[in-house]
Amino acid sequence: MTKGMILAAGQGTRVRPLTNDLPKPMVPILGKPVMEYLIEHMARHGVRQIMINVAYHHHKIEEYFGDGSRWGVEIGYSFEGALDHGDILPRPRGSAGGMRHIQDFSGFFDETTLVLCGDALIDLDIGAAVREHRSKAAVASVVALEVPRDQVQSYGMVVADASGRVQSFQEKPSPQEARSTLASTGIYLFEPSVLDLIPSGCNFDIGSQLFPMLVEKQLPFFLQNRFFNWIDIGRVSDYWWVLQRVLRGEVAHMNMPGREVRPGVWIGLNTCIDWDHVTIEGPVYLGSSVKIEAGANIIGPTWIGHGSHIRSGATVRRSVLFEYTRIGAGMEFSEMIISPDYCVDQNGHAVYRGDDSCLLRWSDARA
Repeated sequence: MTKGMILAAGQGTRVRPLTNDLPKPMVPILGKPVMEYLIEHMARHGVRQIMINVAYHHHKIEEYFGDGSRWGVEIGYSFEGALDHGDILPRPRGSAGGMRHIQDFSGFFDETTLVLCGDALIDLDIGAAVREHRSKAAVASVVALEVPRDQVQSYGMVVADASGRVQSFQEKPSPQEARSTLASTGIYLFEPSVLDLIPSGCNFDIGSQLFPMLVEKQLPFFLQNRFFNWIDIGRVSDYWWVLQRVLRGEVAHMNMPGREVRPGVWIGLNTCIDWDHVTIEGPVYLGSSVKIEAGANIIGPTWIGHGSHIRSGATVRRSVLFEYTRIGAGMEFSEMIISPDYCVDQNGHAVYRGDDSCLLRWSDARA
């Protein structure tokens, strides 16, 4: 048996405004939170007991996932916060500190535990990773992926010897200084003894504090260099690009919902679309209760969330509309993420509702 831990207490500042009122693991892809794909994947590989540490907007995670029975798993939560003058305030304890808090409270981590970050999509063979971890009698393993040398400055790099034993780490080194091209994916395997090394009652990080401690103590700490799909959603640009890949069918286990009514065009229930007088070029998904008026143009890859309304003459090109978003007549949006409250381009530049003059200039410029 293997237990699971999903790290979900972070604030997600690098993907604002998507996380203004939503925890990062709840950001939707094909209408489902990112973290739901992780839970489905863990369930497929027999991980049945999963703890999730939560902080910012914690109730949205807890209300959506509940006890986990919908996915055939058991889910528990550990809120990281404090009572301050009658208000409950989120105060994350760090990735390792949050795990130690759970261990001190209940002793949950009593066998090999798979640890995942709640903001990435993976198709890792969990069973194979656990077998390798145990065959080496490791107390900790970090799963890494080879990345091009010119991209190492975006990752934490893992340096290991020929046997895979971890020697050191480099946080976002320059290509010239990098001693490795193996990037940590934020996927870890821990034995219970590792939890005893984490100090109680303080913030403590896995990558920058726990791992150097394991190396210093010369404990059996190994790197696993595996080939699998790892799609990190660290920035708005990552999120936009992931959605483009998903809509093109390039990501395993992420099938388009709804019904395919034309090649590359899927729809949900209860849509109102003037098919004879609109231009729709797939891949496009139109959610339930979407209305598209005559003269509108939609060019994929594009996702239109449920309840959205696109007025006559509007054009939406390679974009994502969150649910209940209205696009005015004649407006044009290209390569944007659009919600009822803001729109943001793939580089993270945002305009909020109410700044109409700026919005019009921006949409004209992007057309």
